[in-house]
Amino acid sequence: MTALEPATLGEIRAAQARLVGRVLRTPLVRLNVDDAPAEIYLKLECLQPIGSFKLRGAGNALLTADPARLREGVYTASAGNMAQGVAWWARRLGVPCAVIVPEHAPETKLRAIERLGGRVVKVPFDRWWQTLVERSYPGMQGVFVHPVSDPAVIAGNGVIGLELLEDLPDLDAVLVPFGGGGLSCGIASALRASKPGVRIYACEVETAAPLSASLRAGAPLAIDHVASFVDGIGGKAVLAEMWPLASRLLDGSLVVALAAVAAAVRLLVERNRVVAEGAGATPVAAALAGLGGSGKIACIVSGGNIDGSKLARILRGELP
Repeated sequence: MTALEPATLGEIRAAQARLVGRVLRTPLVRLNVDDAPAEIYLKLECLQPIGSFKLRGAGNALLTADPARLREGVYTASAGNMAQGVAWWARRLGVPCAVIVPEHAPETKLRAIERLGGRVVKVPFDRWWQTLVERSYPGMQGVFVHPVSDPAVIAGNGVIGLELLEDLPDLDAVLVPFGGGGLSCGIASALRASKPGVRIYACEVETAAPLSASLRAGAPLAIDHVASFVDGIGGKAVLAEMWPLASRLLDGSLVVALAAVAAAVRLLVERNRVVAEGAGATPVAAALAGLGGSGKIACIVSGGNIDGSKLARILRGELP
């Protein structure tokens, strides 16, 4: 794959026009905590029809794909949320959809994929990761939508950055969950071009923080990946094609403990009546710990697809 460049404002605005009326323009609301170290706002991507921001990038990718190839079908590799995004769009476009998922993918997300008409192909985590690296899977036909490093996906995600500035022009910082970098680099592309002074941080969990390790080393590293209830972020490495973008566009990685993420999930339900999955609550945990600094901070609540049993345990004060 050729070197990735930041999405241009033109590409992001074109994606915005393409998606208007097809995806939700999500609200930005204040976190209801009086003693927080900053003025914390929540960008509620968990309210999208599939419960995740992935609808934006998946839509932009499929709406700009070659129609002849698209008729053969579409597939992706995803732990759940991009899978739902691709399946949601495939159903509306009338094309078949298949999804390569890691064997630890939560049942809530697998059921949603099947409900949307997607065919699930379960593989071991390492084989799933290989699909991301190779951008293909044996026997699959049609358009492969990479969940992270597809330029159209990154541009679609960048629309969130435009919406943030429309709703909060004096924004100081944005905290974004980091799975592969497609969301953070898309938002950063929009903000670097529109308001370069905004701080943009990736947020990771202590059990799998490849970006933090890579930034310390100055090169993309593989790490020991430990599966947890925070399943939407935390890969085994920073993808080689994303490293130049992430290291250039982001101000750093903020790493938080699993217990802090669980506490943020619980706080969002109790204070704002918002259900967030672990990945979506990770920026909130970082902001509440003061890691994002002071001023007006927007936390991207990237998704709300969490197993009910795990949510129930968290609400009881347990760590699933």
